Amino acid sequence: MKREEKAAVIEELSNQFKTSRYFYITDHSTLNVEKTNSLRRLCFEKGIDLTVVKNSFIKKALERATEENNENYSELIDSLTGFSAVMFADSGNLPAKLIKEFRGDNEKPSVKAAFIDSAIFVGDNQLDTLTKIKSKQELLGELIGLLQSPMQTLVGSLQYGSNTIGGLLKTLEERG
Repeated sequence: MKREEKAAVIEELSNQFKTSRYFYITDHSTLNVEKTNSLRRLCFEKGIDLTVVKNSFIKKALERATEENNENYSELIDSLTGFSAVMFADSGNLPAKLIKEFRGDNEKPSVKAAFIDSAIFVGDNQLDTLTKIKSKQELLGELIGLLQSPMQTLVGSLQYGSNTIGGLLKTLEERG
């Protein structure tokens, strides 16, 4: 690969790091070709961008993104050993759920590190935690539900109260 091609790969990867709020650094080195292709297909179907590049390219791209984004990616850089791939997603928990579902009882793919909206998770032991992270849509749904609950209670109480008052007036009218 020529120097210009390497620089273009690093620049593109750096731009992805700068614009993505959710990405994982993973290892799927022991997967055979068939399983690797299945993983790529599943990532494509779920809208996850799986990129396999050299650790040195990832490191340079993270360093460049650090300078421009003022994010501290040093813990991510420390995890760049052996074989690495990067998963970019629109949701913080989607890659973790995909990895957990895909690997079943196997060890790979494994999570080396994850960047979730400025929080860094290091190690495959974080996989269960990462699957439980709620997406923005889930949090908004819960918030709306919490905001609606008191209003529904109030409306229900007012309707019950009007029925009670109406019943009381009807009783008084019948007596009078």
